[in-house]
Amino acid sequence: MNGVVRLSALAPFQIRSFRFQWPADLLTSWGSEMENLILGWYVLVETGSVVLLTVFASLQYIGTLIAPFFGMAGDRIGHRRVLCAMRACYAVLAVVLMALALAGVLRPVHVFVIAACSGLVRSSDIAMRAALVAETMPVDRLMGAMGASRATADSARTMAPLVGAGLFASLGMGRAYIAVATFYFLGFLLTLGVGAARPRRLPDAPARASLWRDLREGLNYVWDTPASLAALWLAFLVNMTAYPLTSGLLPYVARDIYHIDQTGLGTLISCFAIGALLGSVGITIAGRAIRPARMMIVFAVAWYAMLLVFVHMPTATSGSATLILAGFAQSLSLVPMSVMLLHGAGEQFRGRVMGLRMLAIYGMPIGLLSAGVLIERIGFVPTATLYCVVGLLATLLIAAHWRSHLWPLWAPANAR
Repeated sequence: MNGVVRLSALAPFQIRSFRFQWPADLLTSWGSEMENLILGWYVLVETGSVVLLTVFASLQYIGTLIAPFFGMAGDRIGHRRVLCAMRACYAVLAVVLMALALAGVLRPVHVFVIAACSGLVRSSDIAMRAALVAETMPVDRLMGAMGASRATADSARTMAPLVGAGLFASLGMGRAYIAVATFYFLGFLLTLGVGAARPRRLPDAPARASLWRDLREGLNYVWDTPASLAALWLAFLVNMTAYPLTSGLLPYVARDIYHIDQTGLGTLISCFAIGALLGSVGITIAGRAIRPARMMIVFAVAWYAMLLVFVHMPTATSGSATLILAGFAQSLSLVPMSVMLLHGAGEQFRGRVMGLRMLAIYGMPIGLLSAGVLIERIGFVPTATLYCVVGLLATLLIAAHWRSHLWPLWAPANAR
């Protein structure tokens, strides 16, 4: 039995391309998580405003509006090429910010501008890496590969915030950013080594279809596929009402609710990531035994339930323990969602569907900005409670509305 589990967990690494992509994704995730903590804390300390903190966090997702075009570009010229260009951009922007910090001229306005530039590109990174995994991985190993791929981001969230906080506290922002830029650059170099399937055009497709036609075809496919449409609505919902509580608002929770410093903030982020990592590892081991649509719905409900408990925890210790459970439920909901979308889309629509999936992340800035205003008026706990209750009820509504496409074992969305 142990041999079977081990084989299932390691099977994706038998593919040469994945042996390059996995560490590339890991290093990029480390750079991103360190950067988010360093800049989030810098903005909060320098401005003292939770509204500006949520503005900064929202700018990182400004590119969700153009995420479908990254997906279309991947379908046309190859997802590896697009991902390489994106990661080169991260490295260049990190070097610019590092230079400003080392020169002692960095100001919050610089951080906002660079965050906006990075957000135009970085919003699509998860979609592009998922599409690239699907492009290079045999179908029978896709679930395990997606779990292992997701583990790169989860493991980065486990340790990178603590490392970033430590470097920021001990060395200052400029020197800490040397590490961020190095991680981005190494991630770019490893992405160059990822194999890629040659983009293929269907025989009856026009030689030069317009980008707008590509986008319309992707939208029509999702609209005519109930399970995919339900998944995208759920993705929008969790980004608007669940993720803000464990991403952009955590610096506020750390400083103003639990009264802890940046190292304590790193601990909160890491606890959520530990749970998510455990969930990703579990998915990697379980592989094709998972029923994607059922798992997506059940653990979305569990995710909201754990967040509702978290926002009422009185101490950082109890809050950290609850965040582990919330992170675990989050992975067990979102990884099956991605696999379900990729399975259904096939080669023709893979990039476009994942681009539309990332468009759902636009719920994040909406949720963050709304939360910033509500927190200043009614406080954190009432705002967070409202988000959890709305999210939970809306998830149940989605499950009920598309029940015949999401719940039966014979439904295509539950295919192993």
